[in-house]
Amino acid sequence: MIGIIRYGAGNIFSLTATLDRLGIAYGMVHNEADFEQFDRFIIPGVGHAGAAMAKLESTGLVPKIKSLKKPVLGICVGMQLLTSFSEEGDADLLDIVPLKTLRFAESPAYKVPHTGWNRVYAEKNNKLFLNIPAGSHFYFVHSYFIEYNSEYTLSSTMYPDKFSASIWLDNFYGVQFHPEKSGAYGETLLTNFSQI
Repeated sequence: MIGIIRYGAGNIFSLTATLDRLGIAYGMVHNEADFEQFDRFIIPGVGHAGAAMAKLESTGLVPKIKSLKKPVLGICVGMQLLTSFSEEGDADLLDIVPLKTLRFAESPAYKVPHTGWNRVYAEKNNKLFLNIPAGSHFYFVHSYFIEYNSEYTLSSTMYPDKFSASIWLDNFYGVQFHPEKSGAYGETLLTNFSQI
């Protein structure tokens, strides 16, 4: 069963509606004792990374999250929280994956925030992308991106340059896109995560 970590920085209605539709069992994590009820976790996130990190720290759950050995999936800002630092709020983050979260450079051709459907290409063989063809479209809404690094990048996309659409280190996964808003392949990814 999936535990959704609640820390006040994520609108989880779309996520829980999708999990309900897929028949994937879930519950909420509010305190450290709740972690024992679940065998994998999702860190949702919407909005400002620095503010989200401050809210997460206020829960007292940071040491527990960093020590988890069960699968963890960060979504959007939840993925960015897994990195070491964000230019958004000049904030130190969880530092689980040694990458930086940077702001897109705005130009006439590339508006910020980056909003819409992008083709995503898996770069490693991992169960998270099982039965998801290369170049499948996923839905993005973000002004900050995680720098590309082949060691930790699980999948990539372009806007305008290559960046990490998803990352992976040990039991920690992150996706910059919103699988819960990405149609059939987003549902496949969430199903895959529930079975990792």
